[in-house]
Amino acid sequence: MAGPERYVLLGRFVGVHGVRGELKLESYTEPRARIFDYRPWLLRSAAGEVVGDGAHGREQGKGLVAVLPDVTDRDAAMALVGTEVWVARTALPAPAPGEYYWSDLEGLDVVTVGGVALGRVSHLVATGANDVLVVREADRERLIPFVIDDFVTSVDLEGRRITVDWDPEF
Repeated sequence: MAGPERYVLLGRFVGVHGVRGELKLESYTEPRARIFDYRPWLLRSAAGEVVGDGAHGREQGKGLVAVLPDVTDRDAAMALVGTEVWVARTALPAPAPGEYYWSDLEGLDVVTVGGVALGRVSHLVATGANDVLVVREADRERLIPFVIDDFVTSVDLEGRRITVDWDPEF
């Protein structure tokens, strides 16, 4: 039996654009406009959740502008600023071999090649040079470069484990 549907955060509304209800959208997809390819959107805010099907948009300067079917004026758009855009994990394409969605790595146990448990992946951080695993265990936090073969020796999604070549004292 399948578990509950997992959702992935893909972006958030950061402002309004014009007076017709368009929203400035910060996208976490690569390339950024790909966010419009995934549907339906689940819009999450402090007010709750609503399905935002039928959303579309365009690149505008250095950002994105989104249009939602039921948002037709600036006031309605302002009410959505800060709202997050989520999609079902199943709506995303399978990653290429050796590539991973960050959301698939979050929550995995991290152990050294010697079998020492280091904690769980809390989240990842992009540094430009490489991504970094933020691994937490009780009150300790480790930052481990997510560099396959150099520091990360294996990723077992089914076994929910990442094995790293890392000094447990560091």
